[in-house]
Amino acid sequence: MNRIDRLMGIVTALQSKKYLSAEQIAEHFGISVRTVFRDLRAMGEIGVPIGFETGKGYFITDGYFLPPVSLTMEEANTLALLEPLVERFADKSARQNFASALSKLKMVLGKTQRKNFEQIQAQTAHYIPEMYLHMLPETTYLTTIQNAIVQKNILRIEYENLNGERSTREVEPIGLTFYSLNWHLIAWCHMRQGYRDFRTSRIQKLAVTMMPFRKHDHIGLKDYLKIMEEMLLQETA
Repeated sequence: MNRIDRLMGIVTALQSKKYLSAEQIAEHFGISVRTVFRDLRAMGEIGVPIGFETGKGYFITDGYFLPPVSLTMEEANTLALLEPLVERFADKSARQNFASALSKLKMVLGKTQRKNFEQIQAQTAHYIPEMYLHMLPETTYLTTIQNAIVQKNILRIEYENLNGERSTREVEPIGLTFYSLNWHLIAWCHMRQGYRDFRTSRIQKLAVTMMPFRKHDHIGLKDYLKIMEEMLLQETA
């Protein structure tokens, strides 16, 4: 990777994270920390507003956007490869957003790139046996849940469990995870006073309350999944 591509890559990486340490940047791009400092200084000299917060790392000031750049053909093809997976395994709300994102992507591609991209789209497909189709998600909640996670808003859901019993709950969502051909909402349930795993296909109604989280020390989604994995291993030991 030449230096220009690396500098653009560092800007993109900083825009995708709240904070990044020099060590994290160095590891990601396979360069020394000293080179990272030189690159950050160079970006500052050309007007990229990079800040630093002790104990957290480097960040780009809110409001700065990297001008649109053309993707490589390999990057565009990777998105085309993912399209059938989104079409099959995401819900209606996520499919609509992905389709909109792809349309915007095509606008920045050159004529030849766009033609090649559309060819890859046409020649990439998924196959799911008929017996599994009824297990696949068909909801419209994923985007709403994602927004609630970011905004830290409580959700009110009407949920039907495996026994067909319904209950209305207020939950604080900490993440979404996909397994067993279904999307699952991981959230703190105020009724149960604990974290619960809600299969989104069993959510009958969902509303954003606009009330902020009342619990302020949530564990991360990865930590929750790690705990669940350890519990499962203990059960099968």
